[in-house]
Amino acid sequence: MFDTIPWALVIYPGVLSIRGAIGGLYCGRLSTALHLGTIKPTLFGNTEEAYVLFNTVNTLTLISALLMGSFGSLVGVFVTGTPFTEFFTILSVIIASMGLSILAISPLTFWVSVASYKRGLDPDVLVYPVISTVADLIITALYLGVLYIVLQAPGQSLYILNAVNLIFVAIVLYTIRKIHRNSEFVTTVKEFMMTLIIVTVIVNITGTALNRIMESIGKRPEVFMIYPALIDTIGDVGSIIGSTATTKMALGVMATEFRAITTHWVEIGSAWVSSIIMFVFYTLTSSVVYGIGKFPGLLGEAWMTNLIVVPIIIVISFFTAIVTRKRGLDPDNFIIPIETSISDGLTTIGLLIALTLLL
Repeated sequence: MFDTIPWALVIYPGVLSIRGAIGGLYCGRLSTALHLGTIKPTLFGNTEEAYVLFNTVNTLTLISALLMGSFGSLVGVFVTGTPFTEFFTILSVIIASMGLSILAISPLTFWVSVASYKRGLDPDVLVYPVISTVADLIITALYLGVLYIVLQAPGQSLYILNAVNLIFVAIVLYTIRKIHRNSEFVTTVKEFMMTLIIVTVIVNITGTALNRIMESIGKRPEVFMIYPALIDTIGDVGSIIGSTATTKMALGVMATEFRAITTHWVEIGSAWVSSIIMFVFYTLTSSVVYGIGKFPGLLGEAWMTNLIVVPIIIVISFFTAIVTRKRGLDPDNFIIPIETSISDGLTTIGLLIALTLLL
């Protein structure tokens, strides 16, 4: 399908990154609110904050889809040589994919948050690692489904997609009309626009470099197999450390100072050790597929990548929490979106360093 539609692959990473940024914000805000008691651990009859947050996420999805759609359409036209007449098709595909994702990802995020909290588990530790992986699969399936419509009904696809998009826009506009004066809604939208700009810049800066590095990684199929898992796991470490830190700060049990990182060693240590254990599982699985003799070397490369990148991600997550909170911003609107975007590039670079040193 990507071979048939040249612009489809170009805009795909951006769709994943922006959807991940929105999901990260929602997970972080939900987890903190559950701990503070401003959102109740129940699926129905919840607080006004739960309602406002849910609809804020829908609004941010529309805004992000419009911005990403416009930018992605221009990239598709000028980078891949796609005719300008395809501009609105690309825009419609992105908006439809992002809009449809709300139907599954947002309710699932809320359910996992509530279910984990009610069972005595920490949503700061559990929710984003689970949701980020599932959300990537969902948005990918939806994106491919929308592309399939474009391929199968080239004449009517734009009408079909625009009908979906109009429903999406109408629902969001209706909810905005009801909550647009809510201070939390206004603040979140303003702060996320800052995050969106930062994430967009990071994705575009690292994009070209990552493509070149991927050429080296792609020559080792056993490495290529574990590559997505390494990226996802290191991003999860950062999200756990950042989310648990912001909750402690919100509860007043942790100082808003960088030296407070020394009081966060239990969360840091457990998340880091868990990632090291998971790296053993990833490399063992890949070695079973491509030859068990590759296991010692592959494990060494994975562990070196971990030791290079995880300390940097820990510092970035904690530093982001401190800086945003000191400036009167909500850390949950920044930490996960920013650190996960950075971790993709850092993990790739760290893996390349490990492959070079241990070759």
